[in-house]
Amino acid sequence: MKLSYEGIKNKEAWEKAGIQLPSYDPEQVAEQTKTAPVWIHFGIGNIFRIFIGGIADTLISEGFSDKGILCAETFDYEVIDKIYNPFDNLVLAVTLHEDGRTDKRVLGALCEAVRADAADAGSWNRLKEIFQNPGLQMASFTITEKGYALKNADGDYFGFVQADLENGPQKASGAMGIVTAMLWERYQACKAPLAMVSMDNVSQNGRKLRESVLEMAEGWQKKGYVTPEFLSYVKDESCISFPWTMIDKITPRPGEDVCAMLEQDGVEDMRPVITSRHTYIAPYANAEGPQYLVIEDSFPNGRPALEKAGVYMTDRATVNKAERMKVTVCLNPIHTALCTYDCMLGYPLFADGMHDPQLDALARKLGYEEGLPVVEDPGILSPRGFLDELMSVRFPNPYLGDTSARIAVDISQMVAIRFGETIKAYMEREGNAGQLTAVPLAIAGWIRYLLAVDDEGKEFELSPDPMLPYLKEQLTGVEFGRPESLTSQLRPLLSNTNIFGISLYEAGLGEKIEDMVREEIAGTGAVRETLIRYL
Repeated sequence: MKLSYEGIKNKEAWEKAGIQLPSYDPEQVAEQTKTAPVWIHFGIGNIFRIFIGGIADTLISEGFSDKGILCAETFDYEVIDKIYNPFDNLVLAVTLHEDGRTDKRVLGALCEAVRADAADAGSWNRLKEIFQNPGLQMASFTITEKGYALKNADGDYFGFVQADLENGPQKASGAMGIVTAMLWERYQACKAPLAMVSMDNVSQNGRKLRESVLEMAEGWQKKGYVTPEFLSYVKDESCISFPWTMIDKITPRPGEDVCAMLEQDGVEDMRPVITSRHTYIAPYANAEGPQYLVIEDSFPNGRPALEKAGVYMTDRATVNKAERMKVTVCLNPIHTALCTYDCMLGYPLFADGMHDPQLDALARKLGYEEGLPVVEDPGILSPRGFLDELMSVRFPNPYLGDTSARIAVDISQMVAIRFGETIKAYMEREGNAGQLTAVPLAIAGWIRYLLAVDDEGKEFELSPDPMLPYLKEQLTGVEFGRPESLTSQLRPLLSNTNIFGISLYEAGLGEKIEDMVREEIAGTGAVRETLIRYL
C-alpha cells in the first residue's frame, strides 16, 4: 500500500489495515484549492500536519468546506522534497490514546506545497499568485517563536534580517521578510483584506507577528521599496488582522514504533527522515488525542467555519486568559518543572516520570495548590478540568513517546512566563512569594540539572539552550558532592529579570532556591531526598 492519490484508490486494503481514508476526492479538492485558495499555512511540520491539517480534513469531510490548505515552507525545503511531493501531500495521522488504542487516518486536505524561496522563480511567482488572489482569507503560521524574531540578544538585527531590509521585498529570505513581501504583492494586486493567524505556542502570538511584519514594512518604506499607503494598509486591522490564538496538542516527533506498526500494516516507505536542517519528520505524524485551538475571531475577509471542527472562536481577552491558563499554570510549568528532574532521576520519557510518586506530587502541588488559586478562568475552558485531563490522561500517556530531553530544550527562554507570572501574582496578592514551595523547587531543579550530573553522579548531555554558556558560567565553582561550594554564585542568575521576569530575591525566593540547590548537590541521592523533604 502506497500513500499516494493512486495508492489510496485500493480502499479495501487500507480498510482491512484499519486505516480510515478521506470521504472526499483529495485530487478534486486540491485542484479547487489551487485555483481559488482560501487558506495558506507557513511552517509545515508535524503539529501542522496532524492538527491543523486534521481541522481542514474535518471541515471537508463534514461538508463545511470544499477547500483545503496550501502549504508554504520558509526554512527547510527538504520537507517538501522528501515528505510532501513523494506522497501527493497526503498525511497518515496516527492518534495515540492513553489506553494503547491507535486511530489511523489519511488526511487529504493539504493540497500543494510551495517553497517560499525568492531564489526559485517558479515557486516565488506561485506564492505571489496565491497572495494576489482576493479570495484568500487567512495565512496561518507554526514557525516556532524563533520565526518571528528579528534581533539577537544584543538588540541587533540578525544578518539575514538586515539583508532583507537592505535588499527589499523581491529578495526576502527570512520568514518575516517573505510574509511582508507577500502582503506587498497583495496590496499592489487587489488591496483585499487578510487575517494573519499565528498558531505558535507563544504568548500574545498575534501581537508578536504584527510587530515583526510592521517593522519590516517600515524598514522598506524608509528605503522606498514600498509606499506609505502600504504601511497604512498593514497597520489597519480592518484590512490586515493579526488574531491572537492558543494552541495545545502534544505532538512528539515521529515514533519508530509507529513506523514499525504502519509497515506491519502494509504501508510502504514510512521511514522518518532527518533533513540537513535537523527537521525530524515522516510521511505520518503521531500525537495525542486531546487538542485545543482558541482563536480571536477577527477575519476581515471571512473565514472557514473553524468552529465546526472544534476550534473555539472568541475575543482577544478570552484567548489571552486561555493561553495564560495553559502556559503559566496547567501545562507548560509542569512540563518544565518535571523534565529536568526526569533527566536527573533517569526517566527518558516524560510519561515515565509521571508515575514517580515525588514527581507526581511536585506536579500536583505546582498545578493544583500553587497555580490554580491565581489563574483567571477563561470561561470557555475550565482550568481545573483542563488540569484534571492533563494529570489523568495526557501526561501519563506512555504511548506518546515524548522525551524529557525534548521538553528541556530552551528552558531559559520560557521560565519568565512559566514561573514568573505565578510569582508576580503571589507578590501582588501577598506582598511576596515566600510561601511557594513547588515553584522554587522547579527552578532549583533546573539549576541543579545544569550541572549535567544525574542523581547517581553520572554525567549526561544537556538539551540545547541559547543561554547555556551564560548559565554554566554562573555555576562556576559549584560542584556535585560539595554543597559548601555553592556560596553566592547564583545571585546574578536569580536576580536576572531578563530570565525570570523579576528578581527572585525581591520575590522572597532567592535564598530559598539557593538552599534547595545546596541540598540537591549534596551527593548521590540528594535530588530524591530533597524532593521527599519538601513534598
